Amino acid sequence: MARLAQTAGLTDVQQEILSTVRDFVDKEIIPVATGLEHRDEYPQQIVDGLKELGLFGLMIPEEYGGLGESLLTYALCVEEIARGWMSVSGIINTHFIVAYMLKQHGTQEQKDHFLPRMATGDIRGAFSMSEPGLGSDVSAITSKAVKDDGGTSRASAAERGGEYVLNGQKMWLTNGGTSSLVAVLVRSDEGHPEGTAPHKSMTTFLVEKEPGFGEVRPGLTIPGKIDKMGYKGVDTTELIMDGLRVPADRVLGGVTGRGFYQMMDGVEVGRVNVAARGCGVAQRAFELGVRYAQQRHTFGKQIAQHQAIQFKLAEMATKVEAAHAMMVNAARKKDSGERNDLEAGMAKYLASEYCKEVVEDAFRIHGGYGFSKEYEIERLYREAPMLLIGEGTAEIQKMIIGRRLLEEYRFQG
Repeated sequence: MARLAQTAGLTDVQQEILSTVRDFVDKEIIPVATGLEHRDEYPQQIVDGLKELGLFGLMIPEEYGGLGESLLTYALCVEEIARGWMSVSGIINTHFIVAYMLKQHGTQEQKDHFLPRMATGDIRGAFSMSEPGLGSDVSAITSKAVKDDGGTSRASAAERGGEYVLNGQKMWLTNGGTSSLVAVLVRSDEGHPEGTAPHKSMTTFLVEKEPGFGEVRPGLTIPGKIDKMGYKGVDTTELIMDGLRVPADRVLGGVTGRGFYQMMDGVEVGRVNVAARGCGVAQRAFELGVRYAQQRHTFGKQIAQHQAIQFKLAEMATKVEAAHAMMVNAARKKDSGERNDLEAGMAKYLASEYCKEVVEDAFRIHGGYGFSKEYEIERLYREAPMLLIGEGTAEIQKMIIGRRLLEEYRFQG
């Protein structure tokens, strides 16, 4: 077993789960990942395997048919999956965030309705915050929900509790086509007078839809996949709402105005996930680099015997180890019930930056062959940049970290 990125203090159950996932990655993902990625083909067989392993319900409580595992267990599984192919980890991450938000903030009816089928993977989740004109600036959301107590359906307003009409365009929706449940964040001014802070007038809606592209339910269109530099296979889409009617009982938690906080709670655990993905991709890049360095010969010896390459390998391994340790710390902090936005921000920032650097060093070790699509490192080189952006850019993480540090180290002068 490799020495890097080991986690102390795991239970026998956690070790068994991770061993099973690693075996699945080595046998079912790594051999086919590059071919699927080059064809931008959805990995249906891999997803079916993940469903059989129960990974879609890993953190869903046992009472709803899940495994009831911790964020740490989930993050370590994501690390292993991203080591095989980062796109696959994205498929389960957005699902996991929606399930987490339901578990933490949903009404009992919402939990009973969605979580058992999410645990089996029969309902697949996606969440949507970004819009064409905004990314990190969530307060600038323009998509809007307006209450319509009259409605147009046959049921009376009293029977329905009213409906909301949603309009707007969302962007960068992972699992946009394959999902059947989308948590959508929009503005909702109902009950929030003019001048209310933007983050206090947002609501998360649970929007059910048919998988696929085009008009997937009346008023809701998924135009098609966005063509990307990397992170292929997984479907990244837009989402267009034009008179989309959603029942009032599909407001997450049953109360409007709490959407921003619900989404930020989900993104906080999502940042641990992105850190885990960075760790997994970096580990794979190190594995490829250290192997190639012992296969390639120059000037009569392995390039691994050249001091310049040994220095590079030493730096890469140290970065892998440091990022893993910070990711584990952030996950354990959240599992303990403590606030972990500082630790999650640090882990996401460091892991994504180190991932980029380790992948580039492995690319350099491969020399000209690293530029060839025949070598796996070429795919990793295109995938790593997404982690610098997903779940908040480095600049956003630094803002979060800086503000939290000033709270913790407030000078009393």
